[in-house]
Amino acid sequence: MLRDRTDSRAALWRTAAGQRGYFTAAQALDAGYSYQAQRYHAQRGNWLVVDRALYRFREFADLPGEGDEQLVRWSLWSKGRAVVSHATALAAHDLGTANPSRIHLTVPRGFRQKSDAVILHCAELAESDVEGRMGYRVTTPLRAIAECAADGDDQDVLDGAVADALEQGIVTRRKLIHAAQLLGPRAELGVERALGVIS
Repeated sequence: MLRDRTDSRAALWRTAAGQRGYFTAAQALDAGYSYQAQRYHAQRGNWLVVDRALYRFREFADLPGEGDEQLVRWSLWSKGRAVVSHATALAAHDLGTANPSRIHLTVPRGFRQKSDAVILHCAELAESDVEGRMGYRVTTPLRAIAECAADGDDQDVLDGAVADALEQGIVTRRKLIHAAQLLGPRAELGVERALGVIS
């Protein structure tokens, strides 16, 4: 049975509203838009074409953003398999001065997609290392700090993130050291240096 246009738009809008206005071609198809109808809406400018098979309702693009909308886009690009991580997660948590030029995503082994706009890290993340946000998932502040330390990121960025996280009470020294130990000697050294600057 075919849905009428109003039902299709309402169904797709409900999906997109939880994803900052973004939606995939597959989600549009589920809502009742054929591929021909999708092409029509993209060509007419009703939907903004973000990437291959990825759209956004124009109305959302006109709203003031919170700065993390593009993270929803990359979550959809990965079909929900990627978790925002490393320096990008620090920026999402507003810790320190991290401002990476590319998006860092942690993906499961066997993930095949690639883009020049992202840096992919392969790891199996525990649920306790991940937080849900509106339209995407991100590593916790504790995990993000340890990841950056393990990667040998800029020590000044790491120092600032550790100082902010401790000041806000979202991590403890003990938990930071433990999280770093799990990721190896380089992570441990980076975290210890950051803690040394504070004490």
